[in-house]
Amino acid sequence: MPNPDAFLGKWRLLSSEGFDEYMKTLGVSMPMRKLGSMAKPDITISREGDKYTVKTESTFKTSEFCFKLGEKFEEDTLDGRKTQTLITLDDNNVLTQHQQWDGKETTITRKIVDGKLVVECVMDGVKCTRVYQKV
Repeated sequence: MPNPDAFLGKWRLLSSEGFDEYMKTLGVSMPMRKLGSMAKPDITISREGDKYTVKTESTFKTSEFCFKLGEKFEEDTLDGRKTQTLITLDDNNVLTQHQQWDGKETTITRKIVDGKLVVECVMDGVKCTRVYQKV
């Protein structure tokens, strides 16, 4: 049974695997990848009615985007891409964010596993896993 409220709250990065390789696949520059790899972001997910807000804060940069489940929107990503993004929630309570830009695409999934937020990013077979703990 889907429960989007399970994602609400503030989350702090605990671990990250494959992030540099994933950023490289996205086309992120070396200086930005260095900063991205050092950042330990907090993510705050909130909801007002049927509109969700995801705010990512680190010492380097803060970004925020709002969405409604199942509605496409234009997203300005932390690394400067402008994407057409669609976020859906499936019956297994997996939040899937699909980004498309310049003929490219990536998929970011978020799920709650043992009370932790597990974020998987995949592009062209390159996978990154980031795990967050509720603050």
